[in-house]
Amino acid sequence: MSGKTSARLEGRLIALGVTGSIAAYKAVELLRLLRAEGADIVVMLTPAAAHFVGPLSFAALSRHPVDVDPLDLLPDGRIGHIVIADSADAIVVAPATAHWLGAMAAGLSGDVVTATTLATSAPVVVAPAMDGDMWSHPATRANVARLRDEFGYTIVEPGSGELASGQTGVGRLAELPSIVDAVVAAVQGRSVRAADPAARPPVIGDIRDADLEGRSVVITAGGTREAIDPVRFIGNRSTGKMGVAIAEAARDRGATVTVVAANIEVPLPPGTTHISVGSTEELRATLLDLVGSRGGRAGFDALVMAAAVADFRPTSRASHKLERGAGLVLSLESTPDILAEIAAMTRDGMRPRPVLVGFAAETGSLDRAADKLVRKGVDLLVANDVAEPGSGFGTDTNRVSILDAAGGRDDLPLLSKRAVADHVLDRVVRALDARDMDAQTGRKEPARTELA
Repeated sequence: MSGKTSARLEGRLIALGVTGSIAAYKAVELLRLLRAEGADIVVMLTPAAAHFVGPLSFAALSRHPVDVDPLDLLPDGRIGHIVIADSADAIVVAPATAHWLGAMAAGLSGDVVTATTLATSAPVVVAPAMDGDMWSHPATRANVARLRDEFGYTIVEPGSGELASGQTGVGRLAELPSIVDAVVAAVQGRSVRAADPAARPPVIGDIRDADLEGRSVVITAGGTREAIDPVRFIGNRSTGKMGVAIAEAARDRGATVTVVAANIEVPLPPGTTHISVGSTEELRATLLDLVGSRGGRAGFDALVMAAAVADFRPTSRASHKLERGAGLVLSLESTPDILAEIAAMTRDGMRPRPVLVGFAAETGSLDRAADKLVRKGVDLLVANDVAEPGSGFGTDTNRVSILDAAGGRDDLPLLSKRAVADHVLDRVVRALDARDMDAQTGRKEPARTELA
């Protein structure tokens, strides 16, 4: 680094865009170096980048929400990527993939990094990283030339060395101090764009530890639909917001997350695996396959059954659209209790037993929740009154009670669904830690009533 001086970026807000290269892990250290220069950092991840490095590490180090989707709103309701575009003193994209270079050169805002870069007047520094043949391809060279010569971006060209493919060539992400130097040069002589902290993305007060790292968590979300005919169905009002909030929280805490999504009205979170289902029977088949014993072990450490499963389905389905008439009489039958079935499977000889969490949407009273917990055989049951304002389907908030198999009950106030998700996962973490401690000490795994 040329003539290192301390705090060369003091007071600056630098937006760090990370794209889906295997070099994405180096962006964590780049963040540290930029902070050491005095910069305030906000991070943006493409969906592919989130597969390499989760948002939690970046949020913990930057103390800002990590932007992963152009549609994401900040906690205060502002549009995340627009706030970054308007307040950042510079944007640095490192690593930048060949795909991102092409999208940016063509002005295609398919991810939060390109959207923010298109919307800003701040200087942009780009540090590509890719396979050597990709870097030397005429298309890549043309895209880089356009970004540099027409857009005025600073290109910190990649270095030479061993690449992810096992070959040796030009394509390695440039040395991090060189990227920092390029950012310093880009802002030199420019005034700070947004000195008022209120104009910048908010600071996060509470960062969760990666206490689910190495854990596999399956989360169901949305509502199942039971067909009457090829056009009509029996369903419910679930939008999937609660399940998606739990999936995001589990991902940010380090878990490997699989979302089994029925019919939902919100985007599924990047950095998670998605399986789509429609009916209760499809949901059941998927979960039975996921839980299937692998050498005596369940296929996941925890199952959070946040989906709203239809309780009834028509006894028969018409193969063609039913004609309008004076009326229609449907014969209904109960759908299987999937969670109770899985609880019975995992209780009989499956060690270590996964932690099971159920949800109960009630109206008017939660009196039946304790009985449901026992009947289903789960470790935790999250109950809410969907008739209460702010606590029903489609809201961004929820007021829940968390019941455990030992008879405990935790009544939470009205909270955001993300906050509710973290409360639920706190309990899941405790149950998993207790389960594993018993396994390490050689004690017989405790009864379900002791886990929560």
